[in-house]
Formats: sequence, structure tokens, C-alpha cells
Amino acid sequence: MEISPNTKIDDLLNAYPSLIDFFIQKSPRYQHLKNPIMRKTIGKVATLKQVAAMGDFELESLLSEIEQTIQKDTNQRPSADKDPSAVGAEKLRTPEERQKILKNIILDLHKGEDIENLKTRFRELIKDVDPSEIAGMEQKLIDEGMPETEVKRLCDVHVAVFKESLDKQEIPRAPAGHPIHTLSAENRAAEEIMDNINQLLSDVGDPPDEKKFADSAEELQKLIAKLAQIDLHYLKKENQLFPLLETHGISGPSQVMWAIHDDIRADIKKVKQQQIESTLAEMLSALKNLLTAIREMIYKEENILYPMSLKTLSESDWLKVKHGESEIGYAWIEPAGDWRPEVAEESEKISAKEKIHLDTGGLVPEQINMMLTHLPVDITFVDENDRVAYYSQGKERIFPRSPGIIGREVQKCHPPKSLHLVNQILEKFRSGERDVAEFWIQMKGRFIHIRYFAVRDQAGSYKGCLEVSQDVTEIRQLEGEKRLVNWQ
Repeated sequence: MEISPNTKIDDLLNAYPSLIDFFIQKSPRYQHLKNPIMRKTIGKVATLKQVAAMGDFELESLLSEIEQTIQKDTNQRPSADKDPSAVGAEKLRTPEERQKILKNIILDLHKGEDIENLKTRFRELIKDVDPSEIAGMEQKLIDEGMPETEVKRLCDVHVAVFKESLDKQEIPRAPAGHPIHTLSAENRAAEEIMDNINQLLSDVGDPPDEKKFADSAEELQKLIAKLAQIDLHYLKKENQLFPLLETHGISGPSQVMWAIHDDIRADIKKVKQQQIESTLAEMLSALKNLLTAIREMIYKEENILYPMSLKTLSESDWLKVKHGESEIGYAWIEPAGDWRPEVAEESEKISAKEKIHLDTGGLVPEQINMMLTHLPVDITFVDENDRVAYYSQGKERIFPRSPGIIGREVQKCHPPKSLHLVNQILEKFRSGERDVAEFWIQMKGRFIHIRYFAVRDQAGSYKGCLEVSQDVTEIRQLEGEKRLVNWQ
């Protein structure tokens, strides 16, 4: 086979399996090449120039060593296309330089430069772009002070600039049962629902025939309600993927994507309302905008978020995602397999006989856990460093939680639009100005009471925040009295 900077590592190792030992001897960073899951995912898209960068090796030198090793093992010298001019250009395109180029392109886009000119400039400067580089560029813009709302506003446009390059890349596939495989299957289900909606709209005609639309209104209402289950899909991303990406220093792109999730949620609510309150033309316009937004999100997920996540997260990370996803639930489908990573599960075990002594009495950890999970309220505790330390996992939580949020900054557990309010509450708790904040909302026909309590030690020092949420629908309807003697 021909070996070049753009040769995929999986293709190379399939042709020359003995090279696995060569890479592992070169650097322990290449140990993951022995993992079949990594080979089937990252190996399908990672090129030799990316592999060289991962090991901090000069590309041209690594290619020469690979050729020599193959010749030694097979007595055949592979054909090589180092493309000296391309290699030389690559030396001028370090990851930092590429990031700078990407950032400048987007900044010029922000200033109003013509998008077609920027696409041309992009093609001339960088032939291929890795999904993680787009995420890194977004992160850098946010770190340097560009508001997340502004990055969000430009998100669709800068993806359009890079789309030609992204479309050329092979999307890594995860095995059945892997969280990414499940998320992708949910996307296929969402596309099927949207195709059915589009078919119905096509049958109604453009401009729409009022009678045909009236005949199809009930079916359309059911399809929109079914599409609204995409909220579960987004909740898994927000509570599973995003927290783990943050532990690897990737938070900006997650916040931008979360803000778009909230826009889509608002659009779904708007379409449902307009089915009742607005004109047919207004409702159809809002519905078409909603479908476009969801399809664009699917593109960003599968061409940027998923490849970046597969490249960034470890097998242990994916095990955490796997454990937590069932607690949130699945949109339309169930996982297609029982995937398990090739890593041992870590567990912290405390003797069941070892009591934890409290102010009044003592309980073993199992008793404490059972007590907290049987309370008729949802509890979440955030420590003094604003990190989520615990949440109670009862039979039916009001607001979904998953293990992925443990250790996460609480600010990142809320959509960007409410971040300033979260910070205000915590600042007033920390300063001692307030001890309680409470709210109540109506959700899905239920009345929910939400309270936040500042937690302080005996000296009055702030030690964290306790969130308590309770469904008080039935409690609000109580009248008179019911005494213990009346219990049956």
C-alpha cells in the first residue's frame, strides 16, 4: 500500500499488523492501538500526521522509520508519498498555528467578511480540519472573552465554512451498545419522524390546503409530540458527555451546544402553542424552522461532537456514560447491544458494619443511602467549591440527574441563560446575605416547589448549597385534618 501523511492508522495496521509493536516501542502513548474498540473508532479517521503529532514525533522521520520497519519485516519496501512540499507546509501548520488560522477566519466572519471569501481562504490555508480543532477554536474564542452567546450565533455559519472539509472525513463508528452508537441511533429515529412530518406537509401542499391540513392536524400533533422526546437525547448529552469533556478542558463548545438545545426546546413549545393559537402560515413557518434546527444539530453532533468525544474520552469515561444513560432514559429506541469496555470497573467499598457517627446516633452507609433515596423530595448537594458532590436517586426524580454531574461545577449544570441567576444565589449564600432561595413552577400538570439552602458549619462558614425539589401537587389540595388514629 502507499504510505503518506494522510494514511489512516487502521488501514496501515490492517496491512502490516507487526507495526503495532513498533508504535508501542516508540511511545507508551500508542498503547491504545491494541484496543480493538479504539481501532474501530479513532483508528478509522486518525491519519499518520495526527499520530505523529500525538507522539511528538517529526512526521517525515516517523514515515521513514515505518517504511524501514515494513521492509525489515516483509522484505518489501512500500511505496511512499511524502509529498515534500506538503510535509514542509505541515511544519508551518502546528496545532497552535492551525488554531490561530481557524480563529482568525471566524473573527473575520464575526466582522462581516463574505462567507464565500472565507471558504476560499480556508481551502487555501488548511486542506483538512479535525473536528476537535473546531471545538478547540470555539473554546479558545470563549477563553479569550468572546461571549458564548456570540459563538452560538456564529455556530451555524462557521460550521458552513468548514462543512466541505468535514464532509470528506470518515465518521468513526462505535460498536452496538456504545453510548455514541445509541445517540446515533436516536438521531436516525429523529430523522424518520421528521421525514414523516415533511411527507405530511408535502401532502398538504404549498401553499397549504386548509381542508387537507385540518384532516391531518391530529396526526401532525402526534408526530410533534413524538419528536419532543428529543429532550431525552439532549439531556444525555448535557448530563453525560458534557461533564466528562469538561474534565478534559473542553467546556466552551458544550455550553454553546446546550444553548442551542434550549432554543430547540423553546421552538417545540412554540410550535405546540401555535397549533392552537396562531395562523396556519405562522405555525408551518415555525415548524420548518424547528426541523431545520434539529437537522443542523444532528450534523454538528455526528461530524464534530461525537468524533471529538471518541478521540478525547477514555474507556473509563465511556463506562461512566454507559452507567448513567439509563437513568435519564432513551429517545424512541433502546441500546442495540450490551457493550462493555475493556477496563475494570473501579469501586470504593466501605464495610457494611462500619457506622458513620452523626450528631445524634450512627448509621452504616447502606442505611444512609436508603434513607436519602426514600425521602419524598429530590436532594442535590453542591460543596463550597461549587461542585456537585451528591444527588439522591429516588424511584422517580423530578429533574433528571446522572453520575456524570458528580464533581462538575454547578454553573455548568444549568443552561447559559440562567447562569447569572445561579451565580447570584451562590454569591449571596457565600457572603451570608441570604440563607434560602425558593421558587415554584408548574410542569406537566404538576406543581413543583424548589428550595435552595445555604449549608454552614457551627462557626457559620459556608460549606455548600442544598437543593430540595418536591412535587407538592397533592399537598396543596389538603384540607381539614387527618390524624394518626384515622389511618387505615
